[in-house]
Amino acid sequence: MNDRERPVYMISVAAELAGMHPQTLRVYESRGLVTPKRSGGNTRLYSPADIERLELISQLTSEGINLAGVMRILDMQNRLDECDEQIERLGRRVRKTMDRLHELEMRQQITALVRYQPGGLRVIDQQASSRKTSEPTVHNG
Repeated sequence: MNDRERPVYMISVAAELAGMHPQTLRVYESRGLVTPKRSGGNTRLYSPADIERLELISQLTSEGINLAGVMRILDMQNRLDECDEQIERLGRRVRKTMDRLHELEMRQQITALVRYQPGGLRVIDQQASSRKTSEPTVHNG
């Protein structure tokens, strides 16, 4: 759990930080707009992320959006955040796959230039062969 999600504020402090009445926070909790954690003594504890969410709710309602609309907006924001996370995961997988593909292509090129023979490695000098003959020049190593 990061610091942004750590529940540290009791309802009175959270309400003051968000610029709301504590009863408003209880209403928002009952509507599912915010979900504070609970202490061992069942005290509501709000995190900095909860305070940010409360401030967003306050901003939206002050713009004339009712609580049903706020709920839809918050749900869409959650879906967008999930999509962003999925895009990041897929981007990491694509980069990893591209790195692996590059590695395999390099191995294929090396294998085409170096062939194993029971007597040792045979390195084929393709530049020399293209200059002189159609047969590659072989260096024993």
